[in-house]
Amino acid sequence: MTTTAVFFDVDFTLIRPGRRFLAPGYAETCARHGVPVDEAAFEAAVSSAAILLDSPDQRYHDEIFVRYTSRIIELMGGQGPGVAIAAREIYDDWAHHHHFEMYDDVPEALRALQRQGVRMGLISNSHRSLVGFQEHFALHGLMTVAVSSAEFGVMKPDPRIFQEALDQMQVSAADAVMVGDSLPHDVLGARQLGMRGVWLDRDGRREQATNFDATIPVIGSLQELPAWLTPPSE
Repeated sequence: MTTTAVFFDVDFTLIRPGRRFLAPGYAETCARHGVPVDEAAFEAAVSSAAILLDSPDQRYHDEIFVRYTSRIIELMGGQGPGVAIAAREIYDDWAHHHHFEMYDDVPEALRALQRQGVRMGLISNSHRSLVGFQEHFALHGLMTVAVSSAEFGVMKPDPRIFQEALDQMQVSAADAVMVGDSLPHDVLGARQLGMRGVWLDRDGRREQATNFDATIPVIGSLQELPAWLTPPSE
């Protein structure tokens, strides 16, 4: 099957959060606002709070993410008015590129796709500037389009944000692939429009996935993507 375009999620697909958004960063921010928390509870708190990001209302609003961050802090033991203040500060900092690191497999994978003549784009549930993101991580000339939920107004998995990216790229859903770390938001969202979806499962979460659709391609690294897109006969 021909692949004309590949769209990528950004967070946890192309980049990962640095210390600012890990347990120590949360604890330091909370401490500044008089909110003691248990760093050891961070991972479980993130997992439990994630349900707040699956609201049926897929319009973008920053309060969704502030509530999510507040819930993480609360599940780490944080209490009081300082919780909301700390959560807002953390949310605001999520827009700053220097708090993130690019995964090692990204640059070569993108260059390989470019050599194959595949057009690329970004679709992100973020308030981060995607223009600034490309400049900061030296992705100049690699991406043809970039659609953020904060600017467009709705979030993945709403099919409208995928359609917007397809329209900007001037490519049909059948000729496009969406790659992301979120099975429900990236992969299943894209498939609603007839796009193919590839699940980037860097952490081996497929083993815990319930009712997993075996027809969904799964890769553990972006290094696997260029070969997956190339028909065996080529």
